[in-house]
Amino acid sequence: MRKAVYVRRAALVLLCAFPGLAFAQRAMVRGFVTEIATGEYLYGVNVAIIDADGSVYGGATNSDGFYVISGLRPGRYRFQVSFVGYATHSDSLTLAAGTIYDVDIALETELHQLDALIVEGEEEGSVADLVAGMERIEPADMDRIPGPDVSGDLAAYLSVMPGVVVIGDQGGQFYVRGGEPTQNLALLDGMVVYQPFHILSYYSSFAPDMLRSVDLHAGGFDARFGGRISSVIDAWSRNGNNRRYAASTQGSPFVVGAHMEGPVGTGQNFSFLASVRQSVLEQGASQFIAHDIPLAFNDIFAKVQGKTHRHGRISFSALTTSDRGRIGEDTGRGRPDQIRWTNDAVGARYLFLPGYLPILAEFMVSVSRHTNELQDQDESVRKSRTGRLNLEANITHYTPFTNIRWGLFARSLAFTSDLGGLFQRFESTKEYVTEAGFYLAPHFQRNERTFLAPSLRVHNFPSKGAAYLEPRLRGQLGLGPHTFTGAAGLFHQEIVGINDRRDAASVFTAWAATPTGQGVPQALHLIAGYQRALPWGVEMVAEAYYKGIKNLYLAEWTPRPRLSTTLQQGRGRVYGLDLRLDLRTPRLYGYINYGLSTVRYTATQPELATWFGSATYSFRPAHDRRHQVSTLITADVAGMTASVLWQFGSGRPFSRALGYDGFLLMDGRVNVFEEPGERRVIYERPFNGVLPPYHRLDMSLERSFSMEFAEVVVQLSVINAYNRANIFYLDIFTLQRADQLPLIPSLGLKASM
Repeated sequence: MRKAVYVRRAALVLLCAFPGLAFAQRAMVRGFVTEIATGEYLYGVNVAIIDADGSVYGGATNSDGFYVISGLRPGRYRFQVSFVGYATHSDSLTLAAGTIYDVDIALETELHQLDALIVEGEEEGSVADLVAGMERIEPADMDRIPGPDVSGDLAAYLSVMPGVVVIGDQGGQFYVRGGEPTQNLALLDGMVVYQPFHILSYYSSFAPDMLRSVDLHAGGFDARFGGRISSVIDAWSRNGNNRRYAASTQGSPFVVGAHMEGPVGTGQNFSFLASVRQSVLEQGASQFIAHDIPLAFNDIFAKVQGKTHRHGRISFSALTTSDRGRIGEDTGRGRPDQIRWTNDAVGARYLFLPGYLPILAEFMVSVSRHTNELQDQDESVRKSRTGRLNLEANITHYTPFTNIRWGLFARSLAFTSDLGGLFQRFESTKEYVTEAGFYLAPHFQRNERTFLAPSLRVHNFPSKGAAYLEPRLRGQLGLGPHTFTGAAGLFHQEIVGINDRRDAASVFTAWAATPTGQGVPQALHLIAGYQRALPWGVEMVAEAYYKGIKNLYLAEWTPRPRLSTTLQQGRGRVYGLDLRLDLRTPRLYGYINYGLSTVRYTATQPELATWFGSATYSFRPAHDRRHQVSTLITADVAGMTASVLWQFGSGRPFSRALGYDGFLLMDGRVNVFEEPGERRVIYERPFNGVLPPYHRLDMSLERSFSMEFAEVVVQLSVINAYNRANIFYLDIFTLQRADQLPLIPSLGLKASM
């Protein structure tokens, strides 16, 4: 009895705080939509409620298969749920005033609509899903990209997007719209993954068999996300089949893997999903080329999810990855750098629908850990370790006028590093950072194509005694065939990744808090976009963006071409334009992506006045690729699927050397005839040279076979088909170039049972 009183009082407080949430004379219908064969939640399902006059009240399911239709007057309605490729579900509903109805629906596949289903799957990855810097990526979109494996991969898909720069096919470093890898936030089921890409850049840490969808926020993301100033990769795993057991296995000269899923216990309430991959480069792909590929990686993912009761859903996820190898080639100056890193993350998520309130509550807890280690040619070792505990509560209120989402978060981070004295203030450290705050994000939806979403994030750092207000705004306006989108926002990042932009072959990063008493990195995002459907199945999108960055931490410019000994603050600015044309027919799909951007960093260093005549220097960083082009064509031919991808990237900046000298420290009696000293580089101005342009052709041919025991897919692919010698980096001392991977053929097999 007392518990019921507390519940009513809590509800009254919420209704007083948000008077628009009152449902005095209105009803609400909500629920989950799943596929009857697997129990998987379906995204984008159309749910409509039609009254006696023919007026339609509708909505669509979100990524959790959840829908809400609110503001319904009492009366009798026709309830209809439809999705391409599935039989339409129809029923009748009689609604009473002030009542919330929970209606869960399981849709059955309609076999004679299979062709339409394939077309719909392609449309899910069309430019219609691009909204002010955010694109939803489905597994079907990844599968179109020809690669060294049967299944597509998130890393391969991102590498062809305009505005995304990949330095090379080794190292797993991705730059989004001028930002740096350490400025990207990567999430899997709400868990932070500090290094989301493998050491071979064709692969992400997320096996495609376990992914449901990925939202890439290239900029202008709303107040749900924080702590990074460039982009967000928000990946979600799918649920395992809760009806029957299923499995698949696959192999290629690059990687082998397997996955398994099925129900847990009886009653079809819980399911599991497990995936594992292991690289076989040294035993496979290395046999097809003249030199070895000294890289190795693996990843393991597991998930258990289910329905605890009518109004509750819970899931547990875990990921572990491991990478090791040599970055670059042996240039005769000693053994190349040896790098290794690991990711570990575990998390739980609980969705709750209170029966007495029109809200959806989400509670999340996760723990993430990342280790990074580099052994250089001098046998010295640098180490870094990062840990994070994250707690979140996200609440969405549904009203007839708007949906209001708000949330609370608290985090504890720990950083440990041993850099051998290579960084001032960061030689050997152990520090802790706490974060806490809240956000408010109402969403005003006028119709399917028009909305306005202002939001505000308050991000507090108690360990630093600082707090920041981050206003954000996103919107879309549909006018006939024209669609206009826009976004703006302010972003802060209290932790920084310490690395050296000059050392192209090193991907070592040490995480640390910003130095006490100095400003944290801050970025302003501005995005404006335009979309339109053109004749003959062509769609186009154009998006212009700007990033202004303050308190950017840069390595001091010195003659030593390795890690600097000091850091300094600078600023940056990014301008860019992304263009995309999509062509789709029932048997042919293709697109052309073009990215134009310019990135400029500026810093002040007193010593440079002696070298260059000015203490302030402005430069293009190594990831400033001015022009990018990607062209993809996928066609169904004679029962097979053929894909051709061509990529072009203009030359990136690098620092040219004028000459060399030797440095000998005279700290006592030194025999100058026997002591060799230390070689040093005499640079020109920073990053004043330009490397040759990059271009490559990849092709694949795929065929599926139905057998009695399994569905088998065979794929023949060729990476770098015309064997272009694309430069990876240029050794400063020997001027010997290290190239990216040459032509490599691959035969992949996948069997699903």
